[in-house]
Amino acid sequence: MRIIAHLDMDAFFASLEEAASPIFKGKPIAVGSDPKNGLGRGVVSTANYKAREYGIHSALPISVAWRLSKKAKAEGKQEVVFLPVDFERYNKSSDDIFEIVKKYAEVVEPASIDEFYFDLSFTKSYKKSEEICKKIKEEIKSKLKVTCSVGIGQNKLIAKISAGVKKPDGLVVIKEKDSEKFLEPLSIREIPGIGPKTEQVLNQRGAKIIKDLKKLTKAELQEFFGKWGEDIYYKARGIDNSPIVENREAKSIGEQTTFERDTLNFIEIGEVFEDLCKSVFKRFLQSGFKTFKTVGVTVRFSDFETKTTAKTLRNPTNNEKEFVLETLKLLLPYADRRKNPRQKLIRLIGAKMEKFDE
Repeated sequence: MRIIAHLDMDAFFASLEEAASPIFKGKPIAVGSDPKNGLGRGVVSTANYKAREYGIHSALPISVAWRLSKKAKAEGKQEVVFLPVDFERYNKSSDDIFEIVKKYAEVVEPASIDEFYFDLSFTKSYKKSEEICKKIKEEIKSKLKVTCSVGIGQNKLIAKISAGVKKPDGLVVIKEKDSEKFLEPLSIREIPGIGPKTEQVLNQRGAKIIKDLKKLTKAELQEFFGKWGEDIYYKARGIDNSPIVENREAKSIGEQTTFERDTLNFIEIGEVFEDLCKSVFKRFLQSGFKTFKTVGVTVRFSDFETKTTAKTLRNPTNNEKEFVLETLKLLLPYADRRKNPRQKLIRLIGAKMEKFDE
């Protein structure tokens, strides 16, 4: 019998900020870019549940979040506390959570900074698995002062979906015999990988919930979506054989920043870009990887057209100056007519590194 758990931290960044400062307790919090009194140009990274009641959520433009905060204040509610992102703290806390989970389960996969899969098949019992997850939740709450939600099922798919059912601070167990019944009333968007475009296609064919989706044959889904259609067919029935990957390598380390105003002033762009590269390199040093071989840049123009360029270096490196120099070479053509023939103003820049070696 296979038993998999999925642990998902609740509003992770915002919860850590609230736990670290008593003055924030019980207040709506949004972590992300500086709102600059409604003129900020970035986005919300994470919002706690209080802020979500105002309609503020991840990836929402920070200017919109600021207006929603002011609207709430006018209605007599608390204003939102806007805080900058502190990746160093969040990464450290993520490592602490990983170590806690590792005490109870040998096979653990960090799916992201705030999500973890772990194998509890050794318990041979859903009841014992639930007891272990309760201990993990209690230890995380005791040591980090934040909560998490956990889902338990026969595979990663059921574990992940069930973890989101009773947020925050939830614990849901779905036994194998109940998995299809559990899935049927849920929106098709609950299946990982089904986004707005896939949803639209399926809605047009009468599938809004997973029970409807099961009426479509494998052949029909393959006709619509190719190989992905076959995956949808099996996932709608709770079938997922994907393994837990213990040592998942980071695909890339990178950061982006949005300028306060669109610009083609390369002195300004260069200064911001150098700071960005230093921040990315610092995260590389903290990652435990020894070298990287590919570097890349992202440029978003004032009309929101976005371009990316990457380069694979001749030899793997761990040299900061080389990283800055090579990414700068990729960025420079966007400042002149080589890759910016219409001389459009630049709104956002980003730098990243890939192809790591342990």
